[in-house]
Amino acid sequence: MATEAISVQHLSKLYATRDGGVAALERSSFAIDEGAFVAVVGPSGCGKSTLLKILAGLLPPSGGSASLRGTAIQGPRRDIGVVFQAPVLFPWRTVRDNVLLPIDVQRLGRDKHARLAADLLALVGLTGFEERYPWELSGGMQQRANLCRALVHEPQLLMLDEPFAALDAFTREELWGVMQDLWMRQRFSAVLVTHDLREAVYLADTVYVMSKRPGRVIHQRRVDLPRPRTLAGSFEPHFVDIVHELRDKISEARA
Repeated sequence: MATEAISVQHLSKLYATRDGGVAALERSSFAIDEGAFVAVVGPSGCGKSTLLKILAGLLPPSGGSASLRGTAIQGPRRDIGVVFQAPVLFPWRTVRDNVLLPIDVQRLGRDKHARLAADLLALVGLTGFEERYPWELSGGMQQRANLCRALVHEPQLLMLDEPFAALDAFTREELWGVMQDLWMRQRFSAVLVTHDLREAVYLADTVYVMSKRPGRVIHQRRVDLPRPRTLAGSFEPHFVDIVHELRDKISEARA
């Protein structure tokens, strides 16, 4: 029997405004198994990023609860990694030093993690770029380094908020494979927020569809496709059928 990594119970979020408030999330509940990769999709403004920020400990809920391995998420935690759309690498630090930033901040010991950093950089194709600075890298290379930085301290949970949305289509698809390789190697639990339904189906074990605001989970789709997945496989009939099913559910959610 699978062990729950994340438990979300009746989660709600109300943003205060001059007119009283805007409900972003409303009594949303679901669970994510240990080591699972899930994606969250839905209409624009449905609260996907709000949900991710609450799970990352960056935003408090207005009601309900979220927990990781039975412990309430009440703020940023060392065992949670976050990757946003913009890499936000420090321009004065080399690629290696940017990747090792969480190690320096948490005082975990560089010697112990230097090998893992090198292994991660090799896995994402950045061997030979360790001493380069962010401004010497392409956008795709910067995001590869950003992924390594989020994983170098070996978090139990990785949160991904539209991590490839700003990249061109070819680079984005290439990084799907990189992300899959990283997950298959480390088997952390992962939550991906995305508008790209092909990306969701390519990467996730399960895709959750949220309603329009105030957001709540209205559909859960298990992705019964073998791994490792390939770009060629994303054009196979069953893959395409899942994408169309999710698109239909989102269209219904907008109604």
